[in-house]
Amino acid sequence: MKTLVSPGGIEAWHVESDVVPLIAVAFTFEGGSAHDPEDRPGVAQMLARLLDEGAGQYNSDAFQERLAGRAIELSFNAGNDAIGGSLKTLVKHADEAFELMRLALAEPRFDQDAIERVRAQTIAGLRYQQNDPGVMATRRFFEEGFAGHPYGRPTSGTPESVAMITRDDLVAMHRTMITRGRIKIAVVGAISADRLSGLLDKVFGSLPEAQPLPFIEPTSLKQIGSRFVVDLDVPQSVIRFGTQGIAWREPDFIPAYVLNHILGGGAFTSRLFQEVREKRGLAYSVGTSLVSYRSAAMTWGYTATKNERVAECLDVISQEISRLTTDGPSDEELQKAKDYLIGSYALGFDTSTKIAHTMVQIAFEGLGIDYIGRRNALVGAVTQADISKAAERLFGDGRMLTVIAGRPTGL
Repeated sequence: MKTLVSPGGIEAWHVESDVVPLIAVAFTFEGGSAHDPEDRPGVAQMLARLLDEGAGQYNSDAFQERLAGRAIELSFNAGNDAIGGSLKTLVKHADEAFELMRLALAEPRFDQDAIERVRAQTIAGLRYQQNDPGVMATRRFFEEGFAGHPYGRPTSGTPESVAMITRDDLVAMHRTMITRGRIKIAVVGAISADRLSGLLDKVFGSLPEAQPLPFIEPTSLKQIGSRFVVDLDVPQSVIRFGTQGIAWREPDFIPAYVLNHILGGGAFTSRLFQEVREKRGLAYSVGTSLVSYRSAAMTWGYTATKNERVAECLDVISQEISRLTTDGPSDEELQKAKDYLIGSYALGFDTSTKIAHTMVQIAFEGLGIDYIGRRNALVGAVTQADISKAAERLFGDGRMLTVIAGRPTGL
């Protein structure tokens, strides 16, 4: 893996591999749903869905036919902090694939019929989700945990906000976000540095220079210690719970990552899986993960259980967090967690697309091009003292923000 800078000044991380005649590209632009207009959440996600719905001289049908005719995979996505995308193509179709990507990024049409079709699909999906306890619990969790902050707004919007989005909103966000100065790019496959340089200049060199984005105030999870219920007439309650977090860019992240694996990130081996599912049969699945945004971080957990067993389930989760914070893992437990995280890391690099996406995420976080080579040593170096420090930062006094969607009893 090496850093490539094109004649036009476009930088990309590049892995040249002739194993298969494919090229995989991943890219991400700084700025996402957190920059939606306050009264119209959903603009960034709608923009991402419309970029390949017609561009340049091609309307939506014609553009999709060009992609399908060459088996070119092109997609876009939007999150809180970024608008990203990916491309996968056979080497022999690289010129056309990169040209279609250029058109989608630089010359999206935003035809009114495409806007209305995507709007209708989005609103229909949002209305359907209003009966989904998982979606409703997650939405309420963010509303409470990040109240008054852009992260507290629904990234997909609401039926009402999506109905208000105009073509001018989409054009304005495109002009602000899709720029050459805030992009990270990773390319993996059978393409030389010289050829890739020319293609990068054609695609990304045509984009405008970036202007400063509005500042997103750093924040932390609010309402810790509170419980909220979303009343839904379902036999099983869905639970979302969370505490403070540690951002991926911080030195303490790797110990927190190992700690999370032990608590709830390790699937069948995690403490929560063993205590909640295996020993008590309270839930089919339970787990936790670390969430790292540009302006916030949190530890986030999920499960679902019968309404009458919600209180018991939450007590078990709290007890396990408290026990892990107070006593820490055993030396054997810590070593097993580190061995698994080190040994399984390579499994995330079994396709060109996975490699490209991992690389671009590392670039976006500013961790350095050598991070993949350093990462396992960082995991291996984690000590019990590191775990104790991370536990204190993540769990503190053990209180959580909890949201339950359903009709729990006994709380």
